[in-house]
Amino acid sequence: MNWIIGLLVNAAAFYIAAKILSGVTIRGFWPAVLLVISVCVLNVFLGPVLKVFSLGLLSLGIMKWVLNAILIKIADYFIEDVEVKSMLWAFVLAAMVSFIDGGLNSLLN
Repeated sequence: MNWIIGLLVNAAAFYIAAKILSGVTIRGFWPAVLLVISVCVLNVFLGPVLKVFSLGLLSLGIMKWVLNAILIKIADYFIEDVEVKSMLWAFVLAAMVSFIDGGLNSLLN
């Protein structure tokens, strides 16, 4: 049950961030849920491969942000109702989602 709440909180973070950022469009809450699921699935399959190429930077914490931006941009390619205009917007979206998700999780706990 906790993973469903976590998924919905992440989707809300993506949706809120998309409303704030002009370079990101998410047309509804359900596409945001689909985006979260897609990023999770991509992280399972592509995450380890991408981490191999970035072993030197993993300890900095920045690499997780970069990996999330890459996965967001890949998911954007497959989801029709999600548009991230450039990789720069994917980086900003990944950062904002991290902050918003942390705030929403702290409110729920």
